[in-house]
Amino acid sequence: MVQQDQKQADVRRADRPGDLGWVVMAHGEAYDQQFGWNTDFEVLVAGIVADYGSKHDPAREAAWIAEVDGRRVGCVFLVAGPRPEVAKLRILLVTPEGRGRGLGKRLVGECLSFAREAGYEQVTLWTNDVLSTARKIYQGFGFTLADQEHHHSYGHDLVGQNWILDLRTGTTDARG
Repeated sequence: MVQQDQKQADVRRADRPGDLGWVVMAHGEAYDQQFGWNTDFEVLVAGIVADYGSKHDPAREAAWIAEVDGRRVGCVFLVAGPRPEVAKLRILLVTPEGRGRGLGKRLVGECLSFAREAGYEQVTLWTNDVLSTARKIYQGFGFTLADQEHHHSYGHDLVGQNWILDLRTGTTDARG
């Protein structure tokens, strides 16, 4: 029997048929199972994916898929922000099957490397405080909390957070 740590884990561009649909489905299922979030969250993710799939600029925007033994287990997107020098990190996910392999850090690392190469000066992201593992990854790369606000979304009372990374002073490697 193959042990979990012996399985092949890879990160690649999200450019194969089924990748975008998988992102929506995986978010809906994972957030329902882990947090009990309703389909409003899946609708949010579907909108982000649809916008990316229909009109992204390959020179300035990209998405990645993490795989274990050829099975999708994670994703992240980088899209243009509100100003030309600002990008947005979106919809980071590593499913339970992919966790514990450093794939979240690898996905975010790919995203930030691409952002630097594309000429962005800043990357922002919005998340919720219950996503503590993702928050640790973001902090490891130098993101700082800009603000937070209570909201009721996806069937729950949550605390939304905006995080910022200045690429001119930040690091490309997650710190321990």
